[in-house]
Amino acid sequence: MQLRHIRYLLAVAEHGNFTRAAEALHVSQPTLSQQIIQLEETLGVPLLDRSGRTVRVTDAGSVYIEHARRALRELAAARRAIHDVQDLQRGELRLATTPTFTAYLVGPLVTAFHTKYPGIIIRLKEMSLDTIAAAVAADEVDVGIAFNVSRPADDIDCETILVERLSVVVGRAHRFAALGEAVTPQMLSVERLGVLSPDFATRVHVDEYLRSQAISPSIAIEANTISALLEVVRRSHVITILPEAIGEQHPDLCNIAIFPAPNPRTAALLRRRDAYQSVAALAFAKLCRTVCGSRIDVAPTP
Repeated sequence: MQLRHIRYLLAVAEHGNFTRAAEALHVSQPTLSQQIIQLEETLGVPLLDRSGRTVRVTDAGSVYIEHARRALRELAAARRAIHDVQDLQRGELRLATTPTFTAYLVGPLVTAFHTKYPGIIIRLKEMSLDTIAAAVAADEVDVGIAFNVSRPADDIDCETILVERLSVVVGRAHRFAALGEAVTPQMLSVERLGVLSPDFATRVHVDEYLRSQAISPSIAIEANTISALLEVVRRSHVITILPEAIGEQHPDLCNIAIFPAPNPRTAALLRRRDAYQSVAALAFAKLCRTVCGSRIDVAPTP
């Protein structure tokens, strides 16, 4: 059974005559009759009563035509929906990100994307780096934003979108806020330090830097959310080390450079390699390049 069988049946039902229906369809009458017979044989019931001068629809034909018209309407709606998706008027974007990027990057990106494409539903999830890569590979998300994977799986593409630098973040009342110069690792060693829990990639990066400088910090608080850590730092003399972009967003906090500086990290878009990319995913990737392009000004860490 093909769509033309349904259209042929509807034309005969509308015109009540094979000749006029054939003329409207621009096919020969024998061809039209043969196609209707094929449809009836497939369904196993007569759809048309040909006994009178006018062709009439049988009871079975009436039921079938009702469903057939509904199906054609749905198919027409599907075609319109495809055009809507292509025009980014509707659809969805499945996005995964690590918590660090939620704190300062994903918000502006999602806001800009939603402003430009308000009909697209964004399904946002926070995940660890390893979980994001696995979710992208399994087609559970369209795009992941995470730290660049040095050796990505064969089915994952990593596209650098920005360079992230770490800095000391302090409250306005802390003495470092009025220092006017970079702090040294030795200066950090006598401060009360707030850190993220070990499941954060940023915590791992901070620990590696402190070990490289032979520093054993005095940890005052360990938090499992960035917002909680920042609230403590804002209200106390506890300091922390976070991406400088996070400190820049809070008027009650100050970024203080560290010298020697920790190695910068690159953030990347993770997508499936050689796989279908939705129009929404392609548009989001393009937006990321535009919004984040100005931050790619340092060579990635070797």
